[in-house]
This record gives sequence, C-alpha cells and structure tokens, in this order.
Amino acid sequence: MARDIFGRLIRTDIMGRTIPEKQLKRDVLEENRRRGRAAEESFRMSASLWVGEVERAPHGRDFIVRKRNFFTGRVERTTHVEVKSSQTAPLSKLQKEIKRKKSNYKVVRINPFF
Repeated sequence: MARDIFGRLIRTDIMGRTIPEKQLKRDVLEENRRRGRAAEESFRMSASLWVGEVERAPHGRDFIVRKRNFFTGRVERTTHVEVKSSQTAPLSKLQKEIKRKKSNYKVVRINPFF
C-alpha cells in the first residue's frame, strides 16, 4: 500500500489509474494486522525478559503473564494482558466485559515503528 509523505493513502497507481476501494480496504486491513502482530511480538519479547512467563491466551485477551517467585517457583501474580497497536484502538465487546469482571486485566498500547 502506498502512502504520501503525510501518511495519506495514494488512490492512484504509477500509471494514473485509480485503485478500487475494495483493494484499498484490503490493504488497510492487512497493514492493521501487520501492526498488531508486530505490537504483540514486541510485548511478548519485552515481557518475557522483564516479567517471566508469557503465554498466549484464548478469548478476550492476548496474553497471560505470570510472575513467579525466584526462590520457591510459586506464582506471585497473574495478569491478563490485551495488546493494542495504537493509542485510539477500541476494545471489543468481549474485551470490555472481561476488563469489567477481572481486576487483573491490563490493556497495553504499543506503537510499532512501522
């Protein structure tokens, strides 16, 4: 997907033909997926370095992070983490419901470099 220097979509190709809206939407969704994956990988790496166990989670969250006691090996704290790749990305209905029910639910917002 092509963007100009201000970050806006370029709606024509090199030959001057307009790009269909469907193709533009597909490209934007692919870009969002790529940014989301990059943000999740960034969080996984940093959390595994600093906190401890990072496990992929099922419905309503991205990761379960467990902090263990260094000497005993017992779990001290479990946190459910949802990673968002922008500052304005909204939570889904399921994510809002889980956040309301659980006190150890955390939303982490990461802006990947690309």
